[in-house]
Amino acid sequence: MYSALKLDIDDFLANDWQRKPRLIKAGFHNFVDPLSPDELAGLALEPHIESRRVWRADDRWHAETGPFESYDHLGETDWTLLVQAVNQWHPAVQDVAESFRFIPGWRFDDVMVSFSTPGGGVGPHIDQYGVFIIQGEGRRRWRVGLPQTLQQFAAHGALRHCEDFVAEIDEVLEPGDVLYIPPGCPHEGYAETPALNYSVGFRAPDAKDLMSGFADHLLAHVPETRRFDDTAMAPCEAHGRINHQAMLQVKALMTELLDDPVRLADWFGEMISEAKHDLDLEPAEPLYSLEELVLRLDHGDHLYRLAGARCFYMEGSEDVFYLDGDRYQLTEPDADAIALLCDQARICGPEVACLKQPQTLLEVLLPLVNQGYWYFEEDE
Repeated sequence: MYSALKLDIDDFLANDWQRKPRLIKAGFHNFVDPLSPDELAGLALEPHIESRRVWRADDRWHAETGPFESYDHLGETDWTLLVQAVNQWHPAVQDVAESFRFIPGWRFDDVMVSFSTPGGGVGPHIDQYGVFIIQGEGRRRWRVGLPQTLQQFAAHGALRHCEDFVAEIDEVLEPGDVLYIPPGCPHEGYAETPALNYSVGFRAPDAKDLMSGFADHLLAHVPETRRFDDTAMAPCEAHGRINHQAMLQVKALMTELLDDPVRLADWFGEMISEAKHDLDLEPAEPLYSLEELVLRLDHGDHLYRLAGARCFYMEGSEDVFYLDGDRYQLTEPDADAIALLCDQARICGPEVACLKQPQTLLEVLLPLVNQGYWYFEEDE
């Protein structure tokens, strides 16, 4: 469809990632759009797919969420359609995301695709996640600034904008150009012609989200925790005072929970593997037996992980992995089997046969295939 991403990855990670915006002209040589504007509009018809429209009229911003059936009333200019997680519904869009596998998979969020008429955009704003924007058909002008102190305000109930900013990048993107925008950098983009854009986003949870998620995990999985204990307390001298020793113990009680490596790993693995958007799960029909699964792999058919399904393991793990918010364990340790499941989007028979205990992998894989997390697709 197009060439590999033209990027010196080591240089990019050392100098740009999470630091400053970067424009990669012709990042994808001969880029061909993996879907059309009509196909994008078709996805926005579906109630289970997250979509929104943003437009300007009478010097005011407007926004609404899908599904959408008609665009005639919006005219020929100044509006944008945005659809989230298109990679989950369109395999060729997932292929675009595969170009960024040099970033850990747990950081990947989704691929949002937008179509804009001339003048269409969502206004100047600041995001708290990193994104690579690939220009598809058409041209779009982008302005991107370095992190700077700016006022933010609600331009609409669903739109948060920032005041005008000093731009570090001010360029018109053409098909195949790639723009990297780190979190915290103000930016705005407006189409000069009808234009498609592919936004490959990367999540970064903040400390409040982590604490809240960990607390929820404790409530769900830990029936009892150690209580505050002051059996060695001396008579207090000031009834209303909380002394330093009490606070040290409060901190120790909380830190103790975080210092359990197994509990911390299970919480984070389950939390970060949970799909953000509904998955297009189609259970196998009829269900596979273990023998049938082996026969198909031996026949040369390949198993593909469902786009959007998040599957991870902890460094050093030989028997535990996390998929879509759940913890799974092999009956016997096999680090190669764990890596095969989580590192690759495709599994083929010879790879399974080379494992020291193929049966261990197949037993945990069978119910996941039957649920639709992996599916067979014969290679041409």
